[in-house]
Amino acid sequence: MEAFLFGVVASSALVLGALAGVRFRLPKRLLAALLAFASGALITALAFELFEDAYEHGGIWRAVLGLVAGAVVFTVLSARLDRVARGRRKQPHGSEKLDPDAAASDRAPSTASVTGAAGLALLAAVTLDGVPENVALGVSLGEGTGGLALLAAIFVSNFPEALVGSASMRAQGRSRRFVLGTWTACAALLVLAVLLGAGPLANATPETISLPLAFAAGAVLASLADTLMPEAYENGGPAVALSTTAGFVLSFALATL
Repeated sequence: MEAFLFGVVASSALVLGALAGVRFRLPKRLLAALLAFASGALITALAFELFEDAYEHGGIWRAVLGLVAGAVVFTVLSARLDRVARGRRKQPHGSEKLDPDAAASDRAPSTASVTGAAGLALLAAVTLDGVPENVALGVSLGEGTGGLALLAAIFVSNFPEALVGSASMRAQGRSRRFVLGTWTACAALLVLAVLLGAGPLANATPETISLPLAFAAGAVLASLADTLMPEAYENGGPAVALSTTAGFVLSFALATL
């Protein structure tokens, strides 16, 4: 029951952030700043929680192989999602005469489509980062080592990530039902991850946990380089460097409490 409650509290930030994201229309620069803040928090997670733990549990080669595998899988999936999105944005034959604005949007990068890609990438990053993080939270509860600091860090990083991701999906034209349903499903998955860590994986060998941690780190790193940080800079300019720094510092401070 304790693990379940911790999981619900940690994952509730995703639902609350998604509700805020679909309820409020955020200015483009504010959205970029929040996306940069979430990127900074993810940098802390991948460097000091995911990859470092993978290295300590399984050694450098296991950690590197998992990191590369995660980066490759995310990059391939991201490229396929981009192709699908471009295919859906194509106008039917002859529709250019009926909608010149749509034709103009095909010639220039669309902010809505770019931010929509960022929303899907952020959802993937949160899921791949959140599963091992919440497993670690469950393991700490199973070992009786507390977990309040990790719970706070997960909650604080989840809220802006879900807010930005849901707002980006809405900018792409996704329905509220789809956005809320997707982020709620992600939250439910992370609750299960806490229960998994507190139960079956509480006594797992370090090598067993090493590869998924490293895989998640590689996927998060690829999402940052491929979509999240470029999107934040494109819409927010150089000022997003300060937001990224703030996200990194706050997440690091919470993780080391």
